[in-house]
Amino acid sequence: MFDTLAKSAKKFLSHEASPFAQFIKYAAAGGIATGVHILVFFLAGWFLFPCLTQDDLVVKLFGLTAPDAGTANRALNASLCSTLGFLFSNAVCYLLNRLFVFTPGRHKWYVEILLFYAASGASLVFGTLIQTTLIQYFGIQTTLAFASNIFTALLINYAARKFFVFKG
Repeated sequence: MFDTLAKSAKKFLSHEASPFAQFIKYAAAGGIATGVHILVFFLAGWFLFPCLTQDDLVVKLFGLTAPDAGTANRALNASLCSTLGFLFSNAVCYLLNRLFVFTPGRHKWYVEILLFYAASGASLVFGTLIQTTLIQYFGIQTTLAFASNIFTALLINYAARKFFVFKG
């Protein structure tokens, strides 16, 4: 029984896994990378580039006191936090996708990394524009605007990574 489980786990983690298993692994890798992005975003938003307000969900959840950065500064600072989170989370995501999800080898490894970051960069720009617009022009809470950024990135990144960066 343990031998069967070990073989099943090995097959699941391999690049030859079924499309359903690939999607599950992509979701898990993305979840880990998103967790890194969220952690970096909020730590940077708290300590480096203040972008949270007293009525923000995360501030209320943890019972914190947020410094007032003003709406224009908050939008700019949220963009800076998102960019910092992007750099860290994409390094984690690239490694997990290359090791467990997609078959590498469509391009040389350095081209693969550049394409990976380029695709992610496009989603970062588009998602950050949406996030900034929601904060600056609609007064949406930073946490909710950031969630729209993450959702946009998920959609763009999966398609780009599957069809342009890796072998599928």
